[in-house]
Amino acid sequence: MKKRIRQESDKRNGILIIAFLRVTRSVAAGMINVAFPYYILTTLHFSAFIIGIIYVAAAIATAILGFLFGITTDVWGKRRTLIITGILLPLSALMVYLSTSLWLIIPGAMIGGYSATGSLAGGGIGGAMQPIQNVVLANLTSNEKRTKYFSTFTFLSGVTAAIGALFVKLFDVREIFMLAAIISFLGIPGMWFIKVSEVKGKIHQLKTKATIGKFTLTGMLNGFSQGLTVPFLIPFFVLVYHLPKSEISGYAFISGVLGSFALLGAPILERHFGFVKSIVATRAAGTVLFILFPIIRLLPVSVIIYIISPSLRIAALPIQQSELTKRVDDEEMGRALGTNQVARLAASSTGTGLSGFFMDNSLFELPFFIYGAVMAFNLYLYVKFFGEKSGENLSIPGNSDYPDK
Repeated sequence: MKKRIRQESDKRNGILIIAFLRVTRSVAAGMINVAFPYYILTTLHFSAFIIGIIYVAAAIATAILGFLFGITTDVWGKRRTLIITGILLPLSALMVYLSTSLWLIIPGAMIGGYSATGSLAGGGIGGAMQPIQNVVLANLTSNEKRTKYFSTFTFLSGVTAAIGALFVKLFDVREIFMLAAIISFLGIPGMWFIKVSEVKGKIHQLKTKATIGKFTLTGMLNGFSQGLTVPFLIPFFVLVYHLPKSEISGYAFISGVLGSFALLGAPILERHFGFVKSIVATRAAGTVLFILFPIIRLLPVSVIIYIISPSLRIAALPIQQSELTKRVDDEEMGRALGTNQVARLAASSTGTGLSGFFMDNSLFELPFFIYGAVMAFNLYLYVKFFGEKSGENLSIPGNSDYPDK
């Protein structure tokens, strides 16, 4: 009995430490997400194509790091990998602060994961650490409560990232990076005290490879579509509407807060509609708005779409994260999430590179139209792979209940 009470106490403490880590990193991420494009476009006076190249390099680096850290999570240890990945974000912000040269800014953006291809709530900055955080959180929670915890933690990420975005207008653009380095470092010492079970996997064996493959393919299409649009939403307002950073930071704050509250509805969505229907309904609605975004060149309409669309894009994200962790064995979870991130970010880098070229040539509408086509196909795959007709019972709990045949 005492051992069980101690284990439950260790899990609660670990969850609280991860929560504080999420908060500090998300505040820093929100600041960087708004400040970085302004720093590149208006302070250093580089083009949209250059920022696209930086995002591509950061996405590729994050993909490679995420895959390597996924392996070390399974075969070396969760806590040690978590600590190493935690250092990268403050280090990257410090590198950007210390130089106006692309020779230091680009490596900083690469290790910090400034790909901006996902929502801040989902780890859009510092993304190499995000899969490892999810592995640890999954290990500290039960299958039945996992979606609730994922939605609550992603909510915390979104709200605090929105607060970080709001801070941008209070400081000089370059000073933001020093402040982000300090804030993101605050959560690192507590990671030494996390107690998590270390089930070591075999590096050459994957029992749930078919399931991992399905999530990897859909993740790749998600990444490509987001790479086309998400990194260029703020540059779109800079280049098309010439908005100052004080104004766009306010819109980013509202969008982040609204998106974060949408995440709290994930357990309700899952309970009433299940995994697939929740994904299809929310992301289809968001896709329609993204197609309309570059067509309707009215600032109030563009702002409304910018504020609302992240909520629809990420509302079912905790359900997706939870479902993936339920369908793979514990000793394969790091590689599953790492592989998923590799596919998503590698594809997003392609999308970002294309979008940077389109934006640089004033083809503002094309990335959003391609986004719509890719997302339509991706939603079809979700239904095909994970719908009831696929023969998979979406309601069965437990990692071991989903063996690949």
